[in-house]
Amino acid sequence: MIPEPWEFALLALAAFRVWKLVGDDAVLDRPRDALLERLSDTWDYFITCPWCAGFWITLVWWAAWLAFPYEAVVVAVPLALSAVVGYLGVGIDSLEE
Repeated sequence: MIPEPWEFALLALAAFRVWKLVGDDAVLDRPRDALLERLSDTWDYFITCPWCAGFWITLVWWAAWLAFPYEAVVVAVPLALSAVVGYLGVGIDSLEE
């Protein structure tokens, strides 16, 4: 089953935001660093790589959408909006410099 274009966009942005939060955002630097100290370098790369972790995060979003389409989209909306707002903010900041 393939999502409608608007569902696809929401799910993609939500998956991106989850990866950004887990693999890159400063707000989780301390817990992520503490976890990665206990794991091998392979896990460090896996968690911080958008291609690696992003695939599995996206797979989970798609599976959630298949199992619970309405709920998955409802949960995806704030994450998708956060991704858009974050990148609009970055773009505006770069224009103002």
